[in-house]
Amino acid sequence: MSSRKLYTHAELRRALHPRTIAVVGATPNERSFAGRSMANLRNFQGRVLLVNPRYAEVNGEVCYPSLSALPEIPDCVLIATARDTVEPIVRECGQLGVGGVVLFASGYAETGNPEKAADQARLVSIARESGVRLLGPNSIGYANYLSNALVSFTPLPGREGDLPPHAIGLVSQSGALAFALQQAANHGTAFSHVFSCGNACDIDVTDQIAYLAGDPACAAIACVFEGLSDASRILRAAEVCAEAGKPLVVYKMARGAAGAAAAMSHTGSMAGSDRAYATALREAGVVQVDTIEQLVPTTVFFAKAPRPTATGVAIVSGSGGAGIVAADEAERFGVPLPQPGDATRAVLETHIPDFGAARNPCDLTAQAANNFDSFIQCGDAVFADPAYGAAVVPLVVTGDGNGRRFQVFNDLAVKHGKMACGLWMSHWLEGPEARETEGLPRLALFRSVSHCFAALAAWQAREQWLLSRQAPAAPRVTHASVAADARSRILAAPAETLTERQAKDVLALYGVPVVGEALATSEQDAVRAAQACCYPVVLKVESPAIPHKSEAGVIRLDLKAADDVAIAYREVMANARKVTTDDRINGVLVQSQVPAGVEILVGARVDPHLGPLLVVGLGGVMVELMQDTVAAMAPCSVQQARGMLAQLRGVALLKGFRGAAGVDMDRLAEVIAALSEFAADQRDVIAEFDVNPLICTADRIVAVDALIERRNPG
Repeated sequence: MSSRKLYTHAELRRALHPRTIAVVGATPNERSFAGRSMANLRNFQGRVLLVNPRYAEVNGEVCYPSLSALPEIPDCVLIATARDTVEPIVRECGQLGVGGVVLFASGYAETGNPEKAADQARLVSIARESGVRLLGPNSIGYANYLSNALVSFTPLPGREGDLPPHAIGLVSQSGALAFALQQAANHGTAFSHVFSCGNACDIDVTDQIAYLAGDPACAAIACVFEGLSDASRILRAAEVCAEAGKPLVVYKMARGAAGAAAAMSHTGSMAGSDRAYATALREAGVVQVDTIEQLVPTTVFFAKAPRPTATGVAIVSGSGGAGIVAADEAERFGVPLPQPGDATRAVLETHIPDFGAARNPCDLTAQAANNFDSFIQCGDAVFADPAYGAAVVPLVVTGDGNGRRFQVFNDLAVKHGKMACGLWMSHWLEGPEARETEGLPRLALFRSVSHCFAALAAWQAREQWLLSRQAPAAPRVTHASVAADARSRILAAPAETLTERQAKDVLALYGVPVVGEALATSEQDAVRAAQACCYPVVLKVESPAIPHKSEAGVIRLDLKAADDVAIAYREVMANARKVTTDDRINGVLVQSQVPAGVEILVGARVDPHLGPLLVVGLGGVMVELMQDTVAAMAPCSVQQARGMLAQLRGVALLKGFRGAAGVDMDRLAEVIAALSEFAADQRDVIAEFDVNPLICTADRIVAVDALIERRNPG
């Protein structure tokens, strides 16, 4: 696990924004990596120095025999030589005080060969000891469009003209994907930088994010992300972005559920590493997209968009069908489409024929093309309406100057301090005026209706996150003595899986209401305990080897008489012996049966880097049937817990469904918050915990089963 801090913008400036670049391995062979890189640097606004002892000059330029022979110390050295020559060159870079090295050569740790991994480790050691920043090995390089430092062997067009203020930076752990996405520049997307990191032995994706956060030429950051050995680094990078006011948009690859397959609890199966990543990133203010196709247009949207002035969005279309399609997607993503106010409606009715629609979505009909002033007046009225923070204008047919509508909506968005979105609904994706539209400063162009409304929903969600950062943090409520007592009990348990009784004793320290029980080791003990509890009662085998008692058939419910208890005792003990041995069976728990209510699951699984992921959902048998859960990083406040409950699809059951009494939501939220405090306090000693179910009614919240899995110190 890496504990290295993120490199700052200043620490990476010489490597990633060099004034001088030396190409080691310079050659007249234009098809080689070095030759292709030299071609990319023809428009570099700094100085390029060529190094190769085989040539006195290359393409008419002086070529030096070594780095030490150069007339100045370069900021960045591009090593485009064979692998077996690399280490002494890196060492020379360190001795000279070079700022950074970009290393193309492959055949290091990515091979899985221990000897080649050791070679890479030596490069890291040289770089760290000398202060040289190393990008690679196995890197495709990078592009800095501020100075046209295109330090890559991938053919790249140089920047023409000035960078607009809405240029985006792109960071990808996959070099090939980085430059695949960069080709959006061909239809007008403005990039300030495109970074990849190869094996990331020194500079990694989070360092590059932090670098872009500190660069004023980059308005928003797009990131293609797979994973890190220390996942907390991406959260630190997100915090750097937040402090800089820089939106970070992430597409995460490798989101399969295989990592959760071995989870022992219901919580574990719902709290795989991808869900932990997604939850932690969301709570860090990161905008996450579901598909790689969304990444660039969504990032451009955030680069152009101001903070929203209202949650509502208006759809203004010359096609009724396009407006309906847009409205459907708005509903799918939860984007509000409020109806226009009276003043706005009056303007719309003045300009829209009676076969149109002076509402939201607004159908101007094809007459808008005949009377363009009407289009302008309706657009202005919509943007002036305080209910709308953004307006969406679909374009269904390109050509004939139809792209003027985008220019008008851009200008109106600037005038009113709001945001405009253009929907390019024609399948002539690069049709007339597409490139010009991409350059508009306050209109984001989308070639997908769903991507547009997903971005608008994310815009509002990020605004709520920004507002939440201004609110004072909720105080922690756990006393140190409670946390210490719970920790000692967990560590003192004889098995890594605490029994239900042990787990509930620990959770009770945090104020979690739990059902009481007696441990019986014979039929007679069980009958006496049942009489003391008052019927009806529940019997459960207690064994650390049987964490899931229902599946093992070692639970009996609704026992109302002594004979029932005796029979049940024999049955559950017989079933327990089918899955474990007598020395792993402590006995049978006898509990009063809690009256029926809504069953809720609360649990957490501790990610070693991201921390405890709290999961709340419908419990009991519903947990597997409905898969209705929400997640948050622990700890959470009572208010946050209320918000989690409100997100459940089954929240109607909690509020009271078809005449049933509602659950005490305030008390339930308090219990959830207390359990989240437990998870946060004990993250170093537990792997996961699971309370399933909490039985909830209007006047009672009680945990009837619990599981705690101690963390394996290995």
